[in-house]
Amino acid sequence: MLVVVLAVASDFHARDSMEPVSRNELTTRLADGLVTLLDVRPHDEFAQGHLPGALNIPLATLEARLSELPADTEIIAYCRGPYRVLAFEAVTALRARGFKAARLEGGFPEWKAAGLVVETGAAD
Repeated sequence: MLVVVLAVASDFHARDSMEPVSRNELTTRLADGLVTLLDVRPHDEFAQGHLPGALNIPLATLEARLSELPADTEIIAYCRGPYRVLAFEAVTALRARGFKAARLEGGFPEWKAAGLVVETGAAD
């Protein structure tokens, strides 16, 4: 029981220490070409709307598709919103494999609600 409690507490601490990138900061960094966007939602959600230029690699396939990600550029992951764990899990996995990675504050719904540009359609 204690091991489970410690594991859960450790997971929450890791999530709390994972500083998010704000929408404003992300738009600046995108304009400067400093980041790669990673949408870790399922393909059908991505097709309905996503951040411009984002790669779609659902979390379930991330491990098998790591070679598709640039090793020399920071990766900003996002998912359904701030209370979902997909982006947290993706960033944790990427960092464990040596990638520089962060998560977007909020997620796709917050980006869209802020009136920022959204693309639709399936991934290439």
